[in-house]
Amino acid sequence: MRLSVIIPALNEAALLGRAIDSAWHSGASEVIVADGGSTDRTPQIAAEHQAVVIAAPRGRARQQNAAARQATGDVLLFLHADNWLEGDIYGQIKTVTAGSRGLFGALRQRIDAAGLAYRALERGNAERVRWLGLPYGDQAIFVRRDAFHSVGGFPDVPLMEDVSLSLRLRARQWPVMLPGPVHVSPRRWEQHGVLCQTLRNWSILTAFFCGISPERLARFYPRHDER
Repeated sequence: MRLSVIIPALNEAALLGRAIDSAWHSGASEVIVADGGSTDRTPQIAAEHQAVVIAAPRGRARQQNAAARQATGDVLLFLHADNWLEGDIYGQIKTVTAGSRGLFGALRQRIDAAGLAYRALERGNAERVRWLGLPYGDQAIFVRRDAFHSVGGFPDVPLMEDVSLSLRLRARQWPVMLPGPVHVSPRRWEQHGVLCQTLRNWSILTAFFCGISPERLARFYPRHDER
């Protein structure tokens, strides 16, 4: 099995190197960084850490789709630039995808912050995958490459592309939760507050299922480098 780790990035010079190195240490056969027009040293850092760097239209869905078209791995793993992997991720994915139930899945999170609130978030996010079959992008979604392309990849939307992909794949098979872990940056929770950010996430998800377009919802979820 070949594992391709895909990292969409935009002005992530401070954290990108750690994400790339963790992908190599976790057994990746290739690491592709899809840059969305960074104005910092993101592309240079990606190259310094032996990742393949491609330029893509800005937008996480577009960047990840562009990288997926170039990926050669049997399995694709989508990793946020501010997250990082730990452990034998390759071995975990190889074991589960060798069977009939391993179409796609995600990794258990470890939020890099102390406190019971963060432990509750980790548990709640894992339960969302278990009961709703909806992993988010910061849970390091992995999927067989043929299955990813067969459902059309990520829809071209500015937000909720991870949920939309999960819904498409869930219709074929329920996701698998692996122990991972994927370490998650707490920066959004620290910036907005744990309760406020969690309520915002739930509200956006609820609005999405009520039919509000991702284009409208994106106005309420700014990029990490925007206020």
